[in-house]
Amino acid sequence: MNRPFPLAGLLRLRRIEQDQAAARFGAVNAQLRAVGAQQASAQADAQEIPSEVDSSAALLAVAAARAASASLLADLDALVSMTEAEHGQAQRDLAAARGRTVGLEKLEARHDALAVAGELAAEQGVLDDLGSSARLRLGPEALRQGRKTT
Repeated sequence: MNRPFPLAGLLRLRRIEQDQAAARFGAVNAQLRAVGAQQASAQADAQEIPSEVDSSAALLAVAAARAASASLLADLDALVSMTEAEHGQAQRDLAAARGRTVGLEKLEARHDALAVAGELAAEQGVLDDLGSSARLRLGPEALRQGRKTT
């Protein structure tokens, strides 16, 4: 019977960690896209603020709208910067988790290859024993005659 990979539990844990890092990276990617869309929308809205006014009340309203838009755009710029930093960290975390997993996967592949080689060697040993016992039982002459007839 094949001996199980001794680090299988650790490998499962590393794969779970990698999956969690990938999920976090995906969530931050989605958040970055959403914030970028908000920023583009706010910039488009700011460009639609009229620049021609016909009264002092309209001038005050345009000034207030521009101030609010400038404040919103500044907040969105800060949010984009924070989200980009989170994106970079999530990407580094995913790469680190993948690196920890890859080493164990290589060890598992080597373990599996050695197990298969051991099974093949054992099977070859059984076949060699069967061939030797047939030669002893039947004698070398019977084996030679058997080869010529088949």
